[in-house]
Amino acid sequence: MNYTSTRDSRVSVPSAVAIANGIAPDGGLYVPTELPPLTAADFEELGRLPYPAAAARVLSLFLTDFTGEEINDCTAGAYLGSFEEDEPAPLVPLSASAYSLELWHGPTCAFKDLALQILPHLLTRAAAKTAKGQTRVILVATSGDTGKAALEGFANVPGVKILVFYPSEGVSAMQKRQMITQRGDNVGVFGIRGNFDDAQTGVKQIFTDPAAKEQLAAHGMGFSSANSINWGRLAPQIVYYVVSYARLLKQGALKPGDEINFVVPTGNFGNILAAYYAGRMGVPVGRLVCASNRNNVLTDFINTGVYDRNRPFYTTLSPSMDILISSNLERLLYHVTGGDCERVAEWMSELAATGRYRVDDETRGAIASLFAAGCADDTAAKAAIAGAFQAKGYLADPHTGVALSVYGRYVTETQDSRVSVIASTASPFKFAGGVLSALGAAPQSADDFAATGYAVPKTIAELKTLRERFTTVCEKGDMWAMVAQTLGL
Repeated sequence: MNYTSTRDSRVSVPSAVAIANGIAPDGGLYVPTELPPLTAADFEELGRLPYPAAAARVLSLFLTDFTGEEINDCTAGAYLGSFEEDEPAPLVPLSASAYSLELWHGPTCAFKDLALQILPHLLTRAAAKTAKGQTRVILVATSGDTGKAALEGFANVPGVKILVFYPSEGVSAMQKRQMITQRGDNVGVFGIRGNFDDAQTGVKQIFTDPAAKEQLAAHGMGFSSANSINWGRLAPQIVYYVVSYARLLKQGALKPGDEINFVVPTGNFGNILAAYYAGRMGVPVGRLVCASNRNNVLTDFINTGVYDRNRPFYTTLSPSMDILISSNLERLLYHVTGGDCERVAEWMSELAATGRYRVDDETRGAIASLFAAGCADDTAAKAAIAGAFQAKGYLADPHTGVALSVYGRYVTETQDSRVSVIASTASPFKFAGGVLSALGAAPQSADDFAATGYAVPKTIAELKTLRERFTTVCEKGDMWAMVAQTLGL
């Protein structure tokens, strides 16, 4: 299977090149030229397999230039021994028709672990196939969780350096401490004076700067990405939607052919896009419910067809969703327009120039036929957290609280009774202050390391003892200078 660019259909590269490069030369995102189908027999098999084997089975359909042995090694290395649960993505029943898909049982207590524990394995093998001897420089913009998960995954990986940029005042205290105490000889972390969109824009500008790429190449280096713009980051996220459907079939919660809804809290659109791909592969998706926080640019887009980032930016209790430029939406636009890269490129140019674009009625209709959208502010998210705890003793973080709130309103408005899987994207202990506030309790300490009656994950508890390593904060215009200085260019 080959991959093309969302902005230039003449591009055609194997998966190893797409993963090693991270982003297409024209600034577009790599997308598969076809989506492999899964049959009823495949779902039956996947429901029986342990997660690493199921992941290998699904990924092998997309990574056709990797051997079966390579993919098995990648999934085993990523998922065996790295997660708290025997099942890295457990389904927890919340009601007769709703399940929480807990995606945060990995080493950094966020859903990004399910992709970023395997990406280093994929990337090092991809680099060996495409750029032998070249050091890969991973640049990451993070709204909180991706940065730590990427740092943890790539720390001390040979032939790789990883540099992370985060909004200095736009992540939780826990997220910040996780990043600035990161261990590893090949890592670097920088705060920027700006928001996540500024960090993401800066990273993309560096990626597509010919002078920067030339300077790296002269020193035996090349760029790659660990953000969900990298196909090697996005493909593993497809797995847990496919597997959750297969598990529910096996449990008898669904019958073959029954439709399923996925409710996903999202800012950069990558996680819900993975659910869309699962649907295109054969999972019978009823609705994909896109849940936004107060930064509701995606809600407005899905409901109106107008994407407009020219609006106030809010800092919320769910910082991983504090985003106004949703990069992965570009991939969806490519698919729903039938691969019309010229139209996609035009919309992306409008976004860069004016901060907004409007899709045509046909494209808007295609999106609305599958996606529903809603938003929840901090007050609504906290009410949902409290409601889940009171009703079921279930403890949810603020991002999951947004999803629970939007899902509750969606069911009330539509009376949709289909089985729904709600993506739970972070441990509540990463956002203890907001969670405890929702439950009517005060944090026990100023640094947000409060207990809630549940066992605090070991990786979070040990943060108190780690020293701060990375305290540099730079202007958003100085990001390349930080990269060059760190790499000794």
